[in-house]
Amino acid sequence: MTPNKIKAALFSLFLFAAASLCAQSSHRFTLGKTDFLLDGKPFQIISGEMHPARIPREYWRHRIRMAKAMGCNTIAVYVFWNYHESTPGVFDFTSGNKDIAAFIRLCKEEGLWVLLRPGPYVCAEWDWGGLPPWLLKIPDIKVRCRDPRYMSAVSRYVTRLSKEIVPLQCDHGGPILMVQVENEYGSYANDKGYLADLRRLWQQQGVTVPFYTADGPTDFMLEAGNLDGCAIGLDSGGSDGDFEHASKHNPNVPAFSSETYPGWLTHWKEKWQHPDTAGIMKDVRYLLSHHRSFNLYVIHGGTNFGYTAGANAFTPVQFQPDVTSYDYDAPINEQGRATAKYQALRQLIAQYTDHPLPEPPAPIPVMEIPEIPMEKTGTLWEHLPAPKHSPQPLPMEHFDQQSGMILYRTKLIGHKSGTLTITEPHDYALVFLNGKFIDTVYRDGGNWTVKLPKTDVKDPQLDILVESMGHINFAQYLIDRKGITDRVTLNGMTLFNWDIYNLPLAEPPAMKITPGANAAQAANAAAGKSANTGVSAAFTPQDKATFFKGSFPLDKTADTYFDVSGYKKGVVWVNGHNLGRYWYVGPQQHLYCPATWLKKGTNEIVVLELLQDTPAPIKGVTTLE
Repeated sequence: MTPNKIKAALFSLFLFAAASLCAQSSHRFTLGKTDFLLDGKPFQIISGEMHPARIPREYWRHRIRMAKAMGCNTIAVYVFWNYHESTPGVFDFTSGNKDIAAFIRLCKEEGLWVLLRPGPYVCAEWDWGGLPPWLLKIPDIKVRCRDPRYMSAVSRYVTRLSKEIVPLQCDHGGPILMVQVENEYGSYANDKGYLADLRRLWQQQGVTVPFYTADGPTDFMLEAGNLDGCAIGLDSGGSDGDFEHASKHNPNVPAFSSETYPGWLTHWKEKWQHPDTAGIMKDVRYLLSHHRSFNLYVIHGGTNFGYTAGANAFTPVQFQPDVTSYDYDAPINEQGRATAKYQALRQLIAQYTDHPLPEPPAPIPVMEIPEIPMEKTGTLWEHLPAPKHSPQPLPMEHFDQQSGMILYRTKLIGHKSGTLTITEPHDYALVFLNGKFIDTVYRDGGNWTVKLPKTDVKDPQLDILVESMGHINFAQYLIDRKGITDRVTLNGMTLFNWDIYNLPLAEPPAMKITPGANAAQAANAAAGKSANTGVSAAFTPQDKATFFKGSFPLDKTADTYFDVSGYKKGVVWVNGHNLGRYWYVGPQQHLYCPATWLKKGTNEIVVLELLQDTPAPIKGVTTLE
């Protein structure tokens, strides 16, 4: 028999064994003193993490196969609560890439196990760490603790999600080996009763597989974040010292590296993060040689489509929003291609396996698109909804709005020029006086003032348009409402009587103009009033917040990245799909668009540009950078 035939025979045997294993009706996964045990035998978890919500559903199997070909036997999966319950009590576990059970079943079909990370809080650089922003409508809500209002919502979520995942546990014939309780709780707080209640909720709903927690490898984090009887996940564990912390905390359960980092996240205004490959190779070599289980966070990041990117903050006035791409410098890049890091890790893992690894699937095609001429089609000001009236500004969440933008309008009485202070602008504000753009205010750094010039207008009109750039998803400043969170003052005088316009912008309003709406707005403007309020609306801004539209023909489809480097700041839709945010401060100037969102024939691209009034062409390129 030739070497190639021997290799093919071994590979076939491996596939048969994997298929047979997964075909069994059920398996028993338990916690030994130092090892994980699968059907009573030591089992090393080699996991790669990916998030179905960040990957087009049509590419799920491709990404799973990529992980398997790199040597993984397990996929770790975050579930983002707010992605499935965007309205209280209304769940979606079926449409598009929200069908979490379908993703888990695909893992089983491909012969891989699953680590389930269902939150309710997950961090993940995702908007509010997966918590639903409608909780913020409760003025004094406390999260990640036993606040009964929070726990009531958590209980409803756990009950509903359990219907999806309980039948998919390994002891029910599915691939789920373990379920994580919360996430990195020892970095946040110390309510161990809350963690115990969470575990109890899952158990009451039928979760029978073991649980684990995930925390930094320090004594205080493990004390606050781990529960007795749960395996100890270390974020990350890459040395004897890290695992000694775990053994010291509880020597009777296995520990593993629940997040080993091959890459890292990137914020706006930073350079792309490119951690040295040597570091991850050292960590993985240690874990493999010591037969430690581990999870690569992430093996494939995907994309923060729409408004799903989160943010960090470590002081009251700091704000670090994440870019749209979740490429993460991962082994499998945003578009699904193997990187040099992937090849290096694959070769390393292959040295520690007793079977040949399958070949990676063919890459998803990617293409260039010639320059697309863009034309101005209108402004956001032409598509304002009916306003709500409030004595003082209120945040988005008060109006059941979770993302997008919000406009605040008032007339100035008393002081009419001077120092305007917004307390607090969450997150990026454009200030207009009598319809003329004055300046921007950005949350980060705490410099929230603007100089308003003198005006001859008797009743000057002040407009403040605020963009949400993602709820904070980590550490102590999680209570993060969007819009103007307290008040606006002019020379110390509090400004009252505001019209508030909610602009969630799930899709561009230019694509769904309501007949007669503009006529009604024009009539109100002519009368010098906003509907039902008496606030001056005689000055409609004529610049900024501009819509540009273009169309382009395709005779074939493939993935692409739209180059928006000719624009300043805003959002892009292609055929109605929200690709996410862009910002000239960088580093991201190319927005990923999967082939599944394109079509043969005529395609449409729409840009909402906040700062620039003239169009620029857009083209499709083949890379993120």
